Amino acid sequence: MSTPSTLRMPTLFVSHGSPMHAIQAGAAGEAWQAAANAVTEAYGKPRAILMVSAHWETNIPMVTGSAAPETIHDFGGFPAELYRIQYKAPGDPALAERIQSLLRDEGMCAGIEAHRGLDHGAWAPLLHMWPTADVPVLQLSVQSALGARHHLGMGRALTALRDEGVLIFASGHMTHNLRDFFTSRGQPADAGYAQQFRNWVDERVRQRKLEELVDWDVDAPYGLRAHPTPEHFLPLFVALGAAGEGYATTTLFSGMEGSVLAMDAYRFD
Repeated sequence: MSTPSTLRMPTLFVSHGSPMHAIQAGAAGEAWQAAANAVTEAYGKPRAILMVSAHWETNIPMVTGSAAPETIHDFGGFPAELYRIQYKAPGDPALAERIQSLLRDEGMCAGIEAHRGLDHGAWAPLLHMWPTADVPVLQLSVQSALGARHHLGMGRALTALRDEGVLIFASGHMTHNLRDFFTSRGQPADAGYAQQFRNWVDERVRQRKLEELVDWDVDAPYGLRAHPTPEHFLPLFVALGAAGEGYATTTLFSGMEGSVLAMDAYRFD
């Protein structure tokens, strides 16, 4: 395990896109790789990575406690090559207990799942960012029924981890309407709503207007069309909460996939 940096680690948010990015990196995958290199250069190699993936939903916050988390192929209908991928990063059971304790100290019920592995929301971007899988990885679940403010608080509860060399890494999507994505394939799509939502969010992220941002489902233009279900948007709030007050925003990637899936990625320092 590497020595923690003396600098406070940033937090990250990426829109992880299709599982196909694991084998066809594209511009987003290249941006993720550049982002990992920039983090290592500026802050040192992370002691561990805490992934907050949209693809693990639970009623209360849960963190993986396995010393050797398995690679979960939580998708269907893709090329066989994808199902052969194994991302064999170690876990860190002691850090899982630390995370559970931090959440409980803030009044949150939290548990440890000893047998849960890493889903593609975690390992697909990590394949490009830390391909040698030599940094311990844990995963933290989202609670879709509890909303944005809960996830902002969850991030704030975990801020101290950044001083311990832990990279808090949120993996979701800026917009995530799969029905529109699939129906628009092969034909022109009206992506105006996705762009309007993306712009509204981006402005508030940059201006640190988090009290406005937490009411995205009511106030944002086309909020419920951009996210018919919230699980892919909620990881962003964990990254923002852990970033602390006065954070600086760096855009890592901005673009659209399939006309309606906004692929924005950020670093918060």
